[in-house]
Amino acid sequence: MANPDELQRQIEKPGKGSKAAGQDFRDRWGTETKDMYNERGIGSRVGFGHNPAILVIDMAIAFNDPAYKVGADQTPAVTAIAHLLDAARQRSVPVIFFTTAYDPKGREAGMFGKKIPALLELQVGDKGVEIDPRIAPVEGELIITKKFASAFFQTNLASLLVTEGIDTVILSGCSTSGCVRAAAVDGVSYGYHVIVPQECVSDRAEGPHLANLFDINAKYGDVVPMAEVIEYFDRLLDGASSRRVAAAAVR
Repeated sequence: MANPDELQRQIEKPGKGSKAAGQDFRDRWGTETKDMYNERGIGSRVGFGHNPAILVIDMAIAFNDPAYKVGADQTPAVTAIAHLLDAARQRSVPVIFFTTAYDPKGREAGMFGKKIPALLELQVGDKGVEIDPRIAPVEGELIITKKFASAFFQTNLASLLVTEGIDTVILSGCSTSGCVRAAAVDGVSYGYHVIVPQECVSDRAEGPHLANLFDINAKYGDVVPMAEVIEYFDRLLDGASSRRVAAAAVR
């Protein structure tokens, strides 16, 4: 069996043909990998749908505070999410928040809690499970408490999205390699357009963050700049205005 430290180094090492760390995630693993995926038709663009919702995943106080075992300083992502939410609210795009919390004995965490004991700090009623006040929900926005990685698993999210006629889920929050990726896998499995604004997701370490951006973009959804998502909101708003004008003219 490979040494765990060596395995981690291999996972985080840039691929053949990659020139520098910190480059665009699509190029991080090298031209050889990128060309192979392109040749085999892996990583097509899914595009946006017609009715989006933003999912803000696990941006609770504990995940943004290094004093907690699950925490890290994710200020750049928090700042970006705040900007995205402002744009969404101006255009009446629904926003749904998620937090993770367990009973004091951690029984609800199951095997997830055994694999990641740090999660057991996240207890119902603790301030750490409240949404970070820098991106606090406004009146009418829902907060759903989940127990496992995916925002879809054993929550009412799928039913809620169907009721609202949502066809596009825009994923933000943390961690890219954990709960964001899990939501992306379940989202595409349920038939949604999955969109990840790159600046609006984060992780505790760069390697897993970049690797999972690459995988999400290749297999489950589109990883795009946040500006592209906001432009999409504007197109929806312009389209809705045009339809209202046309309807009024008919009357």
